[in-house]
Amino acid sequence: MKRALGVAVACSLLCGPALAQLAEYGIEGIWTVSTRDAELRGSVSPDGKRMVWGSDRAGGPGGGDLWQARSEDKRWLDPQPLPFNTPALEAEPTFSVDGRWLYFVSDRAGGAGGRDLYRVAVDGDGYGQPEWLGAAVNTDADEGSPLPSADGQWLLFASNGGHGQGGYDLKLARSAGGGFVLQGPVPGVNSGHDEFDAAWLDGGRALAFARGDAETGGVRVYLAACDGRQYAGATPWTLSFNTEGGYTRALVADPSRPGEGTVTGSARSPRAGKTDLYRIVLPTVRGQDGCLAGQGG
Repeated sequence: MKRALGVAVACSLLCGPALAQLAEYGIEGIWTVSTRDAELRGSVSPDGKRMVWGSDRAGGPGGGDLWQARSEDKRWLDPQPLPFNTPALEAEPTFSVDGRWLYFVSDRAGGAGGRDLYRVAVDGDGYGQPEWLGAAVNTDADEGSPLPSADGQWLLFASNGGHGQGGYDLKLARSAGGGFVLQGPVPGVNSGHDEFDAAWLDGGRALAFARGDAETGGVRVYLAACDGRQYAGATPWTLSFNTEGGYTRALVADPSRPGEGTVTGSARSPRAGKTDLYRIVLPTVRGQDGCLAGQGG
């Protein structure tokens, strides 16, 4: 990840004082996106004009809301809560690759119970009305971290409902008839720990995901490559603050800047608050076809 330094310095949306502190990553939108509060899962729209993330900052209707900032002169400006936030929780946003949808998580009234998966149509500079993603993926337990595939045929998400291997497991659903049909667990990565916040790499032939450790209380990002049948050989990503006992999660690719993305974590420096968003170079992992039908497998 040493090569991330050049990219972060050259084109990250950073404030001036943060640049002098860069090591292999850079803080994203300090005092605008990354503040003294807890920020989580920053997703940039495909045209690069907006970023949406979850935050517990004041100013929204609930204790956790979705916020948006707009890009101007390579800076994030004017953070505002999204209009469809409720007094309940809204979190973990992800834009679809075509920019038509924003997927997110909420425990608002009207779902199956716990935290459910929703999406809302992106309508010009605004948004439509949120849509519940249905009983095939939502249970009376908790679902999280929704990620549609690039072709829109698959939905990758986490759930602690049903018969899993322990805590949150990563699951796949197939797009069908305007909704989704549950396909099953992601092969090879689920364990007795929590697995969540997954992101496809190498066109679905590799995977980045977060794994929580109940003993240490830490969360780390792991990388695994498809061996033709399952995502195998999961190892921690070599980002300096992705350490045992630390807190690093929610790697999200930036479709407006191929090869880049954001990650949520808490570094020693640069640091703004409880958890911040950092711009990173996406890890390079190569795998085989076969783990995800419809994605070259």
